[in-house]
Amino acid sequence: MLARPSVSSGPADGQRKRCGAADPSGLPLVKALDALGGIEALDRVISPLQRAVRGLPLGRCRDVLHGRQIGHPLHPALVQVPMGAWLSAAVLDLVPGAGRSARLLVAVGVVSAAPTALSGWVDWAEQPPQQLRTGLVHAVSNATAIGLYAGSWRVRGRGRPVLGRALAFAGLAAAGLGGVIGGHIAFRQAAGSNKTEAVAHLVKPGWHSVGTVAELPVGRAVRRMLDTVPLFVMRSADGDFHVLADGCSHFAGPLSEGTVSDGCVECPWHSSVFRLSDGMNVAGPATSPQPVFETKVTEDGLLQVRLPTAG
Repeated sequence: MLARPSVSSGPADGQRKRCGAADPSGLPLVKALDALGGIEALDRVISPLQRAVRGLPLGRCRDVLHGRQIGHPLHPALVQVPMGAWLSAAVLDLVPGAGRSARLLVAVGVVSAAPTALSGWVDWAEQPPQQLRTGLVHAVSNATAIGLYAGSWRVRGRGRPVLGRALAFAGLAAAGLGGVIGGHIAFRQAAGSNKTEAVAHLVKPGWHSVGTVAELPVGRAVRRMLDTVPLFVMRSADGDFHVLADGCSHFAGPLSEGTVSDGCVECPWHSSVFRLSDGMNVAGPATSPQPVFETKVTEDGLLQVRLPTAG
């Protein structure tokens, strides 16, 4: 006779612990980081700072600082230079007789922190409220690190190496905290990530109907749903159709509510501009293009769309 399989009446003790039943404290660090986005008192500082950053006369350099040319934010790449220099300086501070080289690396970190910070501020100014608040704390932590390292460089030059090393290690701690907060913004709050990456995995292969041609207005974008994916649908005066994923790749803003001109659509949230013909992001802060759907009209007047990369 075959043995009857046992049936579990509930989660095992180990599973209960993993689910938090035996750990009322939860994840205190994560809770503390999440709480940064809810500090509304920071808004009175954020508003003038945001206007100031947006008002900087950067011209085309703004898109470069956003990282549009490399397809993702530039700021994380630039961070490697000051952090690498400061970490190397910390190692040399533990090596006898390497103080002069350590001071040089401290200086390299301070100088390279300037363009790194600028790229971070430019990205920061185009974020929603929670990311703005968390990002301001991130910036304060990093500014503290820069100040400590600048002080370290100065006192070392005045013949006070012990104080210089102490300030440098304090700066490394501040920069490390800034890095933790920066990771929280990038991954938990999803700042800088491509918000359209999932579209190709959510849309099934093949052609899908999104409505009749007769119900689609000429010269005005409308929003249509393809299962769970919102679409931007634009019928031009010459009868052609342009269909893009409606959620902006920068922060999922509704392109169907944006301004259409010169063959492009501008996101109403943060002013990213996308070309209707191929979805290319021609102006930031978006660093990724929009998924573009192929279109066809059936004999009975239905508009059908297909995403070539679906599946």
